[in-house]
Amino acid sequence: MKLNRRAIFGGITAGTLAFGLAACGGGDDSDTGADGDMVSGEINGSGASFPDAYYAAAIEAYAEVNPDLIVTYNAVGSGTGKSEFGEGLNDFAGTDSLVGDDDGVEAGSFQYIPTVAAPITVSYNLPGVEGLQLDQDTLANIFQGAITTWNDPAIAATNEGVTLPDTAITIAHRSDGSGTTANFTKFLDEATDVWTLGSGDEVTWPEGSIGGEKNTGVAQVITQTEGAIGYVDLADATETGLMTASIENAEGAFIQPTLEATTAALDGAEVNEDLSYNPLNAAGAETYPIVAPTYILLHTEYEDETVAAGVKEFVNYLITDGQDIATDNYFAPLPDSLREQAVTALNDTIA
Repeated sequence: MKLNRRAIFGGITAGTLAFGLAACGGGDDSDTGADGDMVSGEINGSGASFPDAYYAAAIEAYAEVNPDLIVTYNAVGSGTGKSEFGEGLNDFAGTDSLVGDDDGVEAGSFQYIPTVAAPITVSYNLPGVEGLQLDQDTLANIFQGAITTWNDPAIAATNEGVTLPDTAITIAHRSDGSGTTANFTKFLDEATDVWTLGSGDEVTWPEGSIGGEKNTGVAQVITQTEGAIGYVDLADATETGLMTASIENAEGAFIQPTLEATTAALDGAEVNEDLSYNPLNAAGAETYPIVAPTYILLHTEYEDETVAAGVKEFVNYLITDGQDIATDNYFAPLPDSLREQAVTALNDTIA
């Protein structure tokens, strides 16, 4: 199932879903009610806009299974989602970046549950120029303002035979705290020696750049601005019809942001004990180098047992049956080994 989330949900992804763990081989009757029925009630999440297409589709799909548990997900960005999680304003948070000391997690301990992954595209608006290729150092220098026109020799060097205009480059970036920003800048920081702006949910971009709220906002800036370049999730780039550059990977190959190239990056990623992992600039000739994981943050303790049961069932659906709809919505499902670890961590976190 593929969902046009903008037409249905706009800024807030809302739907109804519930999940009987017994139906998917996990849990027991105590997880779903005294009689084994699916949980009813309401749970709410907020956070990353990067996985919004997948979460929206999953919520809609599960509504057909059980309408008795209402789930809302507000795609406000990873930074806000983590802060709201720490303040106890949501039941779960979506994030593409890891929790830092300043993310406000005073509400207690938490568990990462990986859900899906996707490439961060480098999208651009340059009429007449297709098949753009950018090496890693050139990409870094574009986004930190050291390269300011499209016919710069550094860009021309990897685009032989392409007529590049002298159009000024406009950088499009996230204006809100964003895991997409964190992963994109982390890639530039780790993969190159020239990047100087650091990494994180927010960085100080060069003067004259334009910020957009959420991935949809960045896509809109690029669409409306000739000469613009920005970083956008694959779902928004595809739905908006943006051109995407091929980016040099660790092996020196220029790779388009496809799900196949994303899966190749996931296969080589090392998973940490807390289930976080880093697929950026992964080895392999076929890997796309800017691949972002996304996670659900769970509390390790919930005051309301019904909320806990609802969160457990919803997240279990995302990492089991819900994986089947990931690719239709421009996301790569988890490798089997990581999915199994995620299910185990979920059951250990919410008994």
